[in-house]
Amino acid sequence: MTKITRRKLIQTGLAAGAFAATTRCAQNPAPLGTPNNPAQGPEVNTNQIADVTLRMIGTGVSQINEIKEKAEEDLGFKLELRALSTEENNQIAITQPDQYDIFDGEYFSLPLVVPSGNLQPVDISRITDFDKIVPIFTTGSLYDGAPVNTSQGTSPIRVMYVQGEDSSEFATEATGWATLIPFQYNADTLGYRPDLVGRTIESWAELFNDEFQGKTSILDIPSIGIIDAAMVAEAMGIMEFADKGNMTREELDQITNILIERKRAGQFRAFWKTFDESVNFMSSGEVVLQSMWSPAVTAVKSQGIECIYAPLKEGYRGWGGGIGLSRNLSGIQRDAAYEYINWMLEGWVGAFLGRQGYYSAAPENARKYMSEAEWAFWYEGQAASEDMVDPFGKTLEKAGAVRDGGSFEERMGNVVVWNSVMDEQVYLVQKWNEFIAA
Repeated sequence: MTKITRRKLIQTGLAAGAFAATTRCAQNPAPLGTPNNPAQGPEVNTNQIADVTLRMIGTGVSQINEIKEKAEEDLGFKLELRALSTEENNQIAITQPDQYDIFDGEYFSLPLVVPSGNLQPVDISRITDFDKIVPIFTTGSLYDGAPVNTSQGTSPIRVMYVQGEDSSEFATEATGWATLIPFQYNADTLGYRPDLVGRTIESWAELFNDEFQGKTSILDIPSIGIIDAAMVAEAMGIMEFADKGNMTREELDQITNILIERKRAGQFRAFWKTFDESVNFMSSGEVVLQSMWSPAVTAVKSQGIECIYAPLKEGYRGWGGGIGLSRNLSGIQRDAAYEYINWMLEGWVGAFLGRQGYYSAAPENARKYMSEAEWAFWYEGQAASEDMVDPFGKTLEKAGAVRDGGSFEERMGNVVVWNSVMDEQVYLVQKWNEFIAA
C-alpha cells in the first residue's frame, strides 16, 4: 500500500474538495442565475496549503531564519517569526491571542499562560512521533535513580498535560491532550573564561567568591535568576530551601538580602537579559564567570575564545521549550500547525539545534541527520573524532575535545531544579526588582 504522508493527505483533500465543487456545478442542470442555480459572487480560494502563513512568537533562542527557511521549503507554507524576550513572549501569549498562531514557549511559563485559556490543547493522536519523545517530558523520569526524577521547580511533567480538549487545567497524569509539544531543552549552569579565571570551576558557590569581585554576572529574568542565586546560596551553605522552584516569602526575603549585600559589595559587573548581552560580556572579558545558555557558550567559542560550560557538583538547572497552538487556530491553519509540530520532531531541527549544544525532544530522529562523530560528541560524551562545527559553519571544538559535562545521561540526569513560576510569583518579581534597583 502506498504510504501517504499527512501533508500529502492535506493536499489531496484540498484537490478532492475542488473536484467535488466542480462536479456539483457540472451536475446542476438549471441555468446559471436562476433560483435553482444562483450566480455566485467573486470567490477567493484560500483553502490551499501554499496560502497559509503561520505567525510565531518565541524567544530568540529558536527564532532562527535557517530553520524558518527549511520549514517553508519542506512544508510548502509560510512562517512569520517574531523574536521576543521571555517576558514579552508570555505577555502576548496571555493577553493577545489574536497576535499569534504558534506559541514557542518554555514549560516554566505555562502556569502563567495556560490558565488564560489562550492556548488550545494539542491533540496527541496527531503527533506522529510522540512515542519517541524523551520520558523526561512524558513520564517525568529519565533512568532509575537519576536526580532529575525528583527535581524541584516546574518540571515539564507537571505542566505537560491538560485534562481534556477544552481544558485549561493541568492534569496530574497523562491524557490525550498536551499543553506544548517539546522540541528542545538543556541543562544550564555557569560559564567561565578559563584563561581569565585560571583554574577549574566546580561549584555554584564560586559566583559569589570574592576572588571574582566585579567580574561576575547573573541572568536578569526573575524566575530564573533567583534559582541561580539559590543554587549559589545552598552551595555556600548559607541557606537551605525546601523547594528552590517554589520559595516561601521568608526565603525570598532572605535570598534577596543576600543578593543586595553582594551587589553593594561590588560582586557583579552587570546583569544580562538577552543572549547577545551574555556573549558580549564574556567575549570582551568584562565578565569571567556568569549564568549562561549553551548557545552563548558556543558563540563565544566560535570567536576563538576559550569558554567552559561548567559541570558543577551541585547539579544543573533545567529548562525545556515546546510548541503550543493559539486558541484561534482552526481549519487549514490548524492542520498546517500540526504539520509544523511534526516537522519539528522529525529530526532536521533536532540536529541543527544539537550542533549548538541543545538536545532534541526526539533524539533518535535527530541522530539521522548527525554524523557518527557529532552524535558521539554531543550525546555520548565521547572525545570528538573530528572538528565539531556549529550550524553556521564555525568550528567550536577541535578533534579530541570532550563536551563539558559529558553525556546526555550525565548532564540531563543531574538536573536538580527547573526554571519555575512560584506560588509567590508576584512577590518574587517585587523582591527581584528591589535587588536590581539596589
